[in-house]
Amino acid sequence: MHIKCDFDLCESNAVCVGMAPDVFELDDNDYLVILADDVAEARREEMRQVVASCPRSALSIVDD
Repeated sequence: MHIKCDFDLCESNAVCVGMAPDVFELDDNDYLVILADDVAEARREEMRQVVASCPRSALSIVDD
């Protein structure tokens, strides 16, 4: 499973970074970076919660 970000919507609020810092980070210019190309299926519920918590609904889960 992959996490996709619509960067046109993303405001880099960093809610996702706080919830899953091993998957997301902000770069030096405060832009969101997705660190994990592939997220383990065992983390689906956690990622579902992260996606649901995005204030701009910029994140989504993409199944392989």
